[in-house]
Amino acid sequence: MLNTPSSTPLVPPVHADGVSNDEFRAAMSRLAAGVVLVTAHEPQPDPQGPSGEDVGMTATSFMSVSLDPPLVLISLREGSRMDDLLAEQPHWAVSVLSESQGHIAGRFAMKNRISDRLLFEDIPYERGVASGALLVRGALATLECRTEQVMTAGDHTLVIGRVLTAEMPGGGGDGGPLTYFRGKYRRLG
Repeated sequence: MLNTPSSTPLVPPVHADGVSNDEFRAAMSRLAAGVVLVTAHEPQPDPQGPSGEDVGMTATSFMSVSLDPPLVLISLREGSRMDDLLAEQPHWAVSVLSESQGHIAGRFAMKNRISDRLLFEDIPYERGVASGALLVRGALATLECRTEQVMTAGDHTLVIGRVLTAEMPGGGGDGGPLTYFRGKYRRLG
């Protein structure tokens, strides 16, 4: 089909390097990833006001970077609430979700969602001593981090954090890890 001013292209736009957004998304969906909940506590600017707000975000782009020193990396959509918060707040936490915690992942992955306060309401958690961020009970592992380095990568911000605490609460949660594959939360096995 010829592209004329009156016709609409039938194929998705292609980047200069030759791959479309849809092709790239489809290829990357074949890579299974672990699922984590990233949390941070946004302090209240007014010391006389409430204690601040807890913020959470589901992520599948999380990895260890270094053993010495212990570093991890999280990828955040540029301009997201968590991206904006971590630009100001250096302390944050990660809860590695178990296969029984898919409802938590889904809840914090929603766009245009209600207040995070309401999303945390019925989730059992503890507050981290090093970060002040919420740590999900029953997670396979929890880590508290302090931002060491931030860099822009395309439409995302890569945040490298030094791990301040790492725990396997209550024996490491129920069952195996929650994974994300081909656009859905899955269980191993």
